[in-house]
Amino acid sequence: MSTGGGGEKVGGGGSGSAKTPSDFLKSIRGRPVVVKLNSGVDYRGILACLDGYMNIAMEQTEEYVNGQLKNKYGDAFIRGNNVLYISTSKRTLADGG
Repeated sequence: MSTGGGGEKVGGGGSGSAKTPSDFLKSIRGRPVVVKLNSGVDYRGILACLDGYMNIAMEQTEEYVNGQLKNKYGDAFIRGNNVLYISTSKRTLADGG
């Protein structure tokens, strides 16, 4: 598979350089992410690892309810069936969210 060119696209087009969801998830390990749960709660932290069931381990995790910081955890484990989406965080944790 080609590793050339363009952006963080997932799926799409017929070109050989398009990233698959699996490629995207591998590329964001160790980076800040936002994990949104089906309940609406956000967890922001460093993605430590995840598996094929979308079970997630995070470090330096912060829990946000209705946009407000509710808790801070060292490590957090989230069961995959609760996950609505995973997004890369545009802000670093040092920026205060």
